Amino acid sequence: MKRRRQHVPWIAAGSASETERSADDVVRGTGWVFNNRTGDQLNLKKFVATGDHETIAYLEAFDLLDGHADRETMVEVGSGIGRMTASFTRMYNKVVACDLDGAFLERCRETVAQFGRPDRLQTSHVADGRTLGLATGSADVVFSYITLQHCHRDDAIALSREAVRITRPGGHIALNFRTWVAQDAVLWPAGKLVRAAWRVPRIGPVIARRRLPARLGWQANRLSPREVLAAIGPSLADISLFRGPKRRGFGLPGTTDRTFVGVHRSHWWVVATVK
Repeated sequence: MKRRRQHVPWIAAGSASETERSADDVVRGTGWVFNNRTGDQLNLKKFVATGDHETIAYLEAFDLLDGHADRETMVEVGSGIGRMTASFTRMYNKVVACDLDGAFLERCRETVAQFGRPDRLQTSHVADGRTLGLATGSADVVFSYITLQHCHRDDAIALSREAVRITRPGGHIALNFRTWVAQDAVLWPAGKLVRAAWRVPRIGPVIARRRLPARLGWQANRLSPREVLAAIGPSLADISLFRGPKRRGFGLPGTTDRTFVGVHRSHWWVVATVK
């Protein structure tokens, strides 16, 4: 199966995670892939604690904690090694963690075994980077954070459609995207150069494991709410577009503009009910 260039740093990090002795070592050595931090002082417990804080903050801001989570199924698109997954398993009856890299899913199971509810966890390998191998209407909530920006544009749109497909009517999606900011005048061409360098034999995999170029290269798309809603909007109701307080509202017909201080200026979320 052909891999897209933006998958290179994730595959490199996944390979690195396989060679580490424990998830603690993964966090110390490759944690920047997930939360931009590394160092000997870090461990898996601290790593998961950052996820615990964010899951509650986002779910409350998005009005998704309705008191029924202990009877519901949550699908997380882009789980990584389980920074947020462990918290989700403590809230939801069933959590399906989906990721491009099988090694991450192995570490995700390890993380949840230590800090979550492993009896509530299921994993699903997104082998082609765009298709969720889950039944239509099988999820109550589909959540994705800092994942869809790393996909090719077409893959991100495909995964958004998949998120809607697997959500039952009346269920909810909460999907995070990255859009254009002034800094992209520099960041976007720099990222394209990095992704081109990943094609170079021997050199490419080495670059992919280095923090700065990998972070430039894996930001593989910028998508506006208009582009995303053109693909999935007809299947949604009660559409809210969340942005940071310092970003101007999107003002799209049929949507509600909302702000949350936890949203980065370059990010936005679509939170909606599936028809």
